[in-house]
Amino acid sequence: MKEHRAKETPFSPIDLMGAKKTGLRTQFAALCYRLRKGKPEVLLVTSRRSKRWIIPKGWPQNGMLPAQSAAIEALEEAGVEGKLNNESLGIYSYTKHHVSGRLIPCIGIVYSLKVKTVHDRYREMGQRKRKWFSLAEAARKVSEPELAHIIYTFSPKQARKS
Repeated sequence: MKEHRAKETPFSPIDLMGAKKTGLRTQFAALCYRLRKGKPEVLLVTSRRSKRWIIPKGWPQNGMLPAQSAAIEALEEAGVEGKLNNESLGIYSYTKHHVSGRLIPCIGIVYSLKVKTVHDRYREMGQRKRKWFSLAEAARKVSEPELAHIIYTFSPKQARKS
């Protein structure tokens, strides 16, 4: 199978933008999926400011495992709950635009979440859109090449390992 990359750009190293390594921030992300006619679909949400398609992600939360933090973000940003896999699918890099105008280099650690419940009402429903996509469509919609690769190569069998 041919490797897929968003917008056919090569993977690039994490750009620290002159920051010290302590300036690199980590967020935990949920790859929310379901099976339709035996094929996986991925739920993407729009970012609040730029309205780009992304997966739910957020900052670490005290007292929670990384995957649990990702699940909280899935509930708040996409209104979904389900079966969480505590084993990471991979990482991707991106730049977060802070409200101060500063650019923050980040990595996202991705965990799969098999969606069991889709809520009609959820915390950020007025701030984001959500939509289900095939793996190939979702990989084309996201901006980050590493995330596109994680999505495109995702298999629900990975989620059943743990």
